[in-house]
Amino acid sequence: MTSRAPYRGRFAPSPTGPLHFGSLIAAVASYCQAKTNHGEWLLRIEDIDRPREVTGASDDILRHLEKLGFAWDGPVTYQRDRIDYYQHAFQQLKAQQLIYPCICSRKDIAKLNPFGIYPGTCRNGLATTPPATSSWRIRTESSKVVFTDQIQGMVSYRLDHEIGDFVIKRTGGLFSYQLAVALDDVLQHITEVVRGYDLLDSTPRQIFIQQQLGYTHPNYAHHPIAMNLDGEKLSKQTFAKAIHQNDAAQSIYQALVFLGQSPPHELQFESIKRIWAWAIEHWQLNRIPPCKSIEINQPAALV
Repeated sequence: MTSRAPYRGRFAPSPTGPLHFGSLIAAVASYCQAKTNHGEWLLRIEDIDRPREVTGASDDILRHLEKLGFAWDGPVTYQRDRIDYYQHAFQQLKAQQLIYPCICSRKDIAKLNPFGIYPGTCRNGLATTPPATSSWRIRTESSKVVFTDQIQGMVSYRLDHEIGDFVIKRTGGLFSYQLAVALDDVLQHITEVVRGYDLLDSTPRQIFIQQQLGYTHPNYAHHPIAMNLDGEKLSKQTFAKAIHQNDAAQSIYQALVFLGQSPPHELQFESIKRIWAWAIEHWQLNRIPPCKSIEINQPAALV
């Protein structure tokens, strides 16, 4: 009988702007889950999308996390340092004839399918040699991916009907988020991914890639995401306000409230060290509500 692998979690922000409350929720949830399981919490900067990267954002995120009392295990990893790994996996999928070049734009796909599901236009080959700038898609066939989410319950996707053949290498030669993250979690021996519900439909794609490459996948837990008063996800794209470093205790406290942990009111006035001690001792994943999103009026202290 083999022993169970030590718990390994991770937080993986993108350096496209400062740390905001929506990102903090994922950081707090993944951190508490790792520490409650006496495991490691790794920090990964997902900078595969270089055109969207904001200069200095990576360092700014690290400084904010330190100010908020987070302590990660091992060195910070960067996707930009793993291009060779992604290329090797790409060549492996290509050798297995599981991927193919595609010249369709999003506009082309939208004309054929209003839901954006790729209709397989280039699946059987192109009439001419594909340009070097073409994207590459992975064949989903009639693949069904089923997994149990630790918060949302049983999740099942029929990839060909609900997603279609999806991109693993983008126009211009950039590797996709789906391929990079699927490989990162394998390379870092991640045992459980705790992240926002907005990434739930990425999970079957990442599991599918891992399966095609002969890897097992981690467990998953997708928590609700914070929405602004306009019903939009708090993100850099919706201009979510950056967290002020001077409001570290209030920020962590509000994240715990959002995650259903019911911290005592007076905890928000304690030191960061005491807040984290309480959070880790009392953390219960099953208290997180299994819903898609929660509308919040971001607390003034966090604006």
